[in-house]
This record gives sequence, structure tokens and C-alpha cells, in this order.
Amino acid sequence: MGRLDGKVALITGAGRGIGAAIARAYAAEGASVVCAARSKDEVDRTVADISGLAVVCDVTDHEAVKAMYAETAAKFGGLDIVVANAGGNLDRSRVDEGGAEGWVATIELNLIGAYYTMKEAVPFLKQRGAGKIITVGSGIGHRGAAGNSSYAAAKAGLWMLTRVLAQELVEFNISVNELIPGPVRTQLTQGVEERADKKGHKTPFLTSGEWVKQPEDVVELALFLACQPDIGPTAQSFSLMRRDG
Repeated sequence: MGRLDGKVALITGAGRGIGAAIARAYAAEGASVVCAARSKDEVDRTVADISGLAVVCDVTDHEAVKAMYAETAAKFGGLDIVVANAGGNLDRSRVDEGGAEGWVATIELNLIGAYYTMKEAVPFLKQRGAGKIITVGSGIGHRGAAGNSSYAAAKAGLWMLTRVLAQELVEFNISVNELIPGPVRTQLTQGVEERADKKGHKTPFLTSGEWVKQPEDVVELALFLACQPDIGPTAQSFSLMRRDG
């Protein structure tokens, strides 16, 4: 028997990287997995590996998020686990040097998109009488980092949203926790360390002593959080980073 037999899990940003790795791991443990992403080609490739449901969804589009959950319920009859993973750093400039467009887009993707994802999941989880929401945060959201103001602000907001929603849902046996992967090599981070090194800036990839992970290294913590009892931990942050924050 798998640890997630009979469960229905939905993962945003599941077309590649951390989201795809978690989707494959949940499926291997017996869950019916809904993989959501903006790219049809990418999410189709993930689902081809696990026999789940592929949904094309931009999490910054509220109506698209609602449709994503309606499709999930129609296919699997309910929902037990949500991993709000979709995100990315779209603006790596300093506040006085960058434009507002990238800054706002980063907030929309990482905070507002996660808000839509979490908000619209709640009625389906309540119908089950229990559930898990796992947000994918960042150490930058806890400590800040020069040149990453929008991403830091978005992830800091997500951290607090996680804690507040956990307080609101504890009476319904729905836990809400934050998973902080630390630095992970994905398509989104390609070239970041090279550009930073040329400018003399430090990133998690260039920080001595940090554990730089592959997406698959995040899987066990994601499984741990998905497998906790209904009265298990909530409003907590679980980190794979070796350093404080």
C-alpha cells in the first residue's frame, strides 16, 4: 500500500522542476494527482509519466483557478491535498534600478496566485472533513535578499498567509504548512549564479556550505507533510535549508 492511497492531490506549477517531482512522488504513493501548469506541453509530459489529470491553468487568473478545481472534482470526486507550488522570481533588479512591471508580476504570481489557489481549495477540502495545504515558500521570504525585493515580499506575504489560513482552518482539520526547499537547480534558476557571479553578487547557489538540491531532493519533505495526521502540525514552516531562515 502507498502512503497516499485513496487521496486526491493537486499541484500547481507541476509542468517541471519541484512541482513535477512532487507530482511523480505522490502518484507513486498511490494518490490521484492533478497536475496544473501554464504550459500544456510541459504538464502533459508530467501526466504521461504518472497517469494523472493535466490542467492548463495560470494561477494569476482567478476564474481559471476556479475552473481547475471544478475539473478536479468532476474527475476525482473531491480533493485532499493541495501543493501551492507555482511561482518564480521575475524581477532580480534592485528597487531603485528595476521597473514596476516585473516587480508587480512577481507579487501576482507568488502571492496573489497562491491566494487564489488556497482560497478556492477550501470548500473542496471542507467537504472531505480534513485536508492538507502545502505552500512552497522561500528562505528569502524570511530573511530578505538584496536585488530580490519583489520575490522576498511575495514569499514573506505567503508565509504569513499560510499562518493565518492555518488558524482559520484548524477547526476543520485542514492543516496549512510552508515547505522551504532552499536553493534548487531548476530551469528557472539556470544562469542566475553565472550572472550574479559576474556582478560580484552572492546568491544561495554561491553561498559556501549551503545544500544545493535537485527537485527530487524536495520530495521526502513534501511527502512527510502530505502524510501527517489530521490533527498534525499546522501554521508551521519546514525547511530543507542548512542555514537559519
